Amino acid sequence: MEPSYLALARSGELAQRARTAVARLAACDLCPRRCGINRPAGEAGFCRIGRNAVLADYHQHYGEEACLVGSGGSGTLFFSGCSLACVFCQNWEISQPDASGGPAGEELDAAGLARVFLELQERGAENINLVSPSHVAAQILEALVLAAERGLQLPLVWNSGGYDSAATLALLDGVVDIYLPDAKVWDPDQAARLLLARDYPDVARAALAEMWRQTGKLVLDDRGVAQRGLIVRHLVLPQGLAGSEQWMDWLGSNAPGAAVNVMGQYRPCHQAGKFAELRRGLRPGDLDSARECARAAGLTLLEDPAIALLARLLQRAGPC
Repeated sequence: MEPSYLALARSGELAQRARTAVARLAACDLCPRRCGINRPAGEAGFCRIGRNAVLADYHQHYGEEACLVGSGGSGTLFFSGCSLACVFCQNWEISQPDASGGPAGEELDAAGLARVFLELQERGAENINLVSPSHVAAQILEALVLAAERGLQLPLVWNSGGYDSAATLALLDGVVDIYLPDAKVWDPDQAARLLLARDYPDVARAALAEMWRQTGKLVLDDRGVAQRGLIVRHLVLPQGLAGSEQWMDWLGSNAPGAAVNVMGQYRPCHQAGKFAELRRGLRPGDLDSARECARAAGLTLLEDPAIALLARLLQRAGPC
């Protein structure tokens, strides 16, 4: 299956969308924060990222969902900065500013980012997996134009927190092959406390519905590797703070049969210790209960990547 963006690249539409997105940086509204600042002029908004993307790391990742990993690993790029500020973030060192207020990583222009895409393809990666991409959508699009011209032909994975604006998703229609959003917190009051985004539930529900419209059910090739579709990640939080049952019910009604990964690897990270409910891990039964909600809603339940990685490592190690 040919990646979606190649047809747009051939027609010139991809380049036009990149130009449209870059123009929006001058009064930035790429993410739902709509900071309105001039990023090319050096003004800093919520994400603290300027004209160019800042890349913290990239590699072939074998800890993602099995359908993304395949045999070559998921070609994962970790972008610095984020449009959310989750108090329990497990990647907070790169997603949220350091003590000096600056992003961690290497600043790359479009050509530099395109080279990374092509390097991961040359190494044998199964896809290009963009982690925390929402605030650098423009930079990704202009890099994708260059990479497509130079032979990129891997599926594009949009690995976001689910906090994606309708206008930006419109630019990604026909560009992204696989959407991999989070469904984080259901209740607006909890979203305000834990994500610094009271509107997160409404924004995320609208975003997930649009992602589903664009790509639909997960499509695998004959090796079991994802080529297209929606995979929703849901991290179960202590004391039901994530609203797991509500999320699963909503997904069952609005994205029937969608693939979901209900994850149980919560641990108190970053600023979680400041919140009494988040100071401990999950109770026995919390994860099973959330997964049962997914099954009851008719969703396609995927495995926890952490468990799958352990299984693959044990398989490679062989018998004791």
